[in-house]
Amino acid sequence: MMPAIPAEKSPVLAEPLKAPEGKALSTTAGIHLNNEGAFVADMSFDAGVAVQAEGSVNAKGTFKAEEASTTPAINEQDIAYRFSKAAVKYNSIASIQRVIAEQALANLPKALQGEALDIGCGTGIHTQALVKKGATATGVDIAKGMLAQARKMYSDPIFVQGSAVDLPFVDSAFSTVFSSMALQWVSDTGLAAKQIARVLKKGGVAELAIMVAGSFDELKTARKVAQLAQADTVMPTAAQWGYSFKQSGLSLKRVIIKDYVDMHSDIMSLLRSVKGVGAGATGRKQPPLNRRDIKKLAMAYSNMSGVESKLPLTYRVSHFRLEKR
Repeated sequence: MMPAIPAEKSPVLAEPLKAPEGKALSTTAGIHLNNEGAFVADMSFDAGVAVQAEGSVNAKGTFKAEEASTTPAINEQDIAYRFSKAAVKYNSIASIQRVIAEQALANLPKALQGEALDIGCGTGIHTQALVKKGATATGVDIAKGMLAQARKMYSDPIFVQGSAVDLPFVDSAFSTVFSSMALQWVSDTGLAAKQIARVLKKGGVAELAIMVAGSFDELKTARKVAQLAQADTVMPTAAQWGYSFKQSGLSLKRVIIKDYVDMHSDIMSLLRSVKGVGAGATGRKQPPLNRRDIKKLAMAYSNMSGVESKLPLTYRVSHFRLEKR
């Protein structure tokens, strides 16, 4: 049941919308080391909008008209359960997520006005950052456990339980919509895009950091080398998201695609980090790895990276700037 929301601070319930189909785009990349010590690959794709790579001038491109045929098989109830279970320890393990969110927040103006929404707010750290920028902020998340932690930590923002594909707010409620490392777990990219467009005010902007297909490639390769069954983590592509936003009526102003590479000292640390971001709740269910499997995986990973104590795990993230005209 939806918690009571003070009328003066939060919008009220609204009807869900239906989803369109997706399209595909092409990508190119280059790698450097960022200030946080994580490797970053800046990527630009043909998008018909300004495409930005750090340290370079904006470029122009055009949409590819190739339709994406797959839809992520994501169960939001499983996602909610897993994140609720991890809520108490989440802030201590989500280091790469903080780096990504800080980049997304830095992409916003230094000062915000009006109502701001944080989709997939988790423990509320970034919702509070929106408050510090001057916004009247509301956080929404599907995980009760995450919201419980957020309410313990922060008193200024309002925290509401709800799904990105069925946002519990009236039309044109927010001047700013923010989301970092959450929308990859939605069950339908088109529906989420429509909901964001619906709750944004005319002239409002959305700044979204979304993990996309291409993430965790090292782990997939290592499993293949070790002759282990693939634990598929199905995520939408940057292309699907780009097309979904275009179909929703939002104007795609800027796209930055980066590979954030999280370094781990051992295979167990790496596997725990994947579980910690909810990746185990997507794709086909796989039997647990036994000791022999873990040893084979660790050897394959070390041989790939060339350094036994440095095991990389890539998070490919699309930073979208959108506007409602």
